[in-house]
Amino acid sequence: MSSEKKKLRFAPSPTGALHIGGARTALYNWLLARGSGGSLVLRIEDTDRERSTGENVEQILDALRWLELDWDEGPLSQHERADRHGERLRELLDADKAYHSLATAETVKAQKAQSNLGFRGEPVAPGTEGAAVRLRVPEGTTIVHDEIRGDISFDNSVHDDPVIARGDGSVLYNFAVAIDDLDMGITDVVRGDDHLSNTPKQVIVMEQLGETPPRYAHLPLLHGPDGKKLSKRHGAASVQELASAGYLPAAVRNYLALLGWGAADDQTLLSTDELVRQFSIERVGRSSAIFDEKKLRWINGRYMRELPLEEYERRFAEQLSRADPAAAEAFAAGDAERRRAALQIAQEKAQTLDDVWPLVRFLFEDPPNDEKAWRKVMKDGTRPLLEDAAAALREADPFEPASIEASLAPILAARGVKPGQLYQPIRVAISGGAVSPGIFESLAVLGRDSAVSRIDRAVTRLR
Repeated sequence: MSSEKKKLRFAPSPTGALHIGGARTALYNWLLARGSGGSLVLRIEDTDRERSTGENVEQILDALRWLELDWDEGPLSQHERADRHGERLRELLDADKAYHSLATAETVKAQKAQSNLGFRGEPVAPGTEGAAVRLRVPEGTTIVHDEIRGDISFDNSVHDDPVIARGDGSVLYNFAVAIDDLDMGITDVVRGDDHLSNTPKQVIVMEQLGETPPRYAHLPLLHGPDGKKLSKRHGAASVQELASAGYLPAAVRNYLALLGWGAADDQTLLSTDELVRQFSIERVGRSSAIFDEKKLRWINGRYMRELPLEEYERRFAEQLSRADPAAAEAFAAGDAERRRAALQIAQEKAQTLDDVWPLVRFLFEDPPNDEKAWRKVMKDGTRPLLEDAAAALREADPFEPASIEASLAPILAARGVKPGQLYQPIRVAISGGAVSPGIFESLAVLGRDSAVSRIDRAVTRLR
């Protein structure tokens, strides 16, 4: 695409939540608009009145706000532009480039069964009850100039004259999209390649009106790791699900940008400013990109570790309040020093905000025992190790990670055991499970009294 200022649009249909593929499309349009010093229009394509709802519109807007993708115009409703669509429809009818038709789906099917050519209908008089409006497809070839796939030619002779308005005068999607793109001065249309079959119809509408179509770029669809079209079976399928799972918007933007596009130096972690500077359609590939939530988790974990502690705590507290109000109260009840210390030791391990509370819960309330972890770790001979640990921790001074490690280390040699044989039982005793932040840091944040008390309780259970 050229380096001129671009005017792009993100035009979702409000028939459901904003899915991952739609979010990537929104991001690519936003990056191109911001990178070129241009603008982005948010247009709600709601000509399907039965499936379009105000609730779905709000879901889309909330998802874009969460992704921190802003827009310069809109949100504009396609449905509310019906008068303008009608004006341009009359232009085509007056120029005999569209006509009224009573042809039914059965009529079209019957004619096509006798020929490989596209359907051409018999015009009826304007005002005929129930007559739809069909666009006259001209002879020759329609060429779509695609910035990713190159020029794509469509043989007009095999394409039906498409219906562009219903019998009640309301226009159909492909006509409305073409008119809106023209009226809004859209220079570049970037969308999924599931729209590729619609593009020649929209181009013909524009050309029949004597207008020049925008540039097009059709993005390959996203697939799951199994190579099949992305769906819920591959994990989070919508932006709302990513937000609910505790991902960070900046990390999601970074990962979505990499789904089909790559930086010139193959860099994986890029700030939003870097994405704006570097992104171009020329580096978008033609093959389907693979959405792998494991890689997203890894990228998100890197972003989590870079967050300033104050912001980390704010984001975590907000997430916990939404997911588990009772847990949020328990966290808030802890003193400020303990909250900060808990989050510091979780920051190196957690990959999403949702990972944090299971890691630090034992620091704020008595944890439930993970019986599976208990049976796996608490073997014969564990009780003397825990008794030694409790005695060592009573004497550790100061009660800090380095001195705690120094106090426990002699037990390994004295008892002839490996670190895991000592430290895993301590972990289960104090946290209730087999996973926690670093054991020495966890003991230090928990505090001497609570740590020793929980270990003593485990010893009692083992008798």
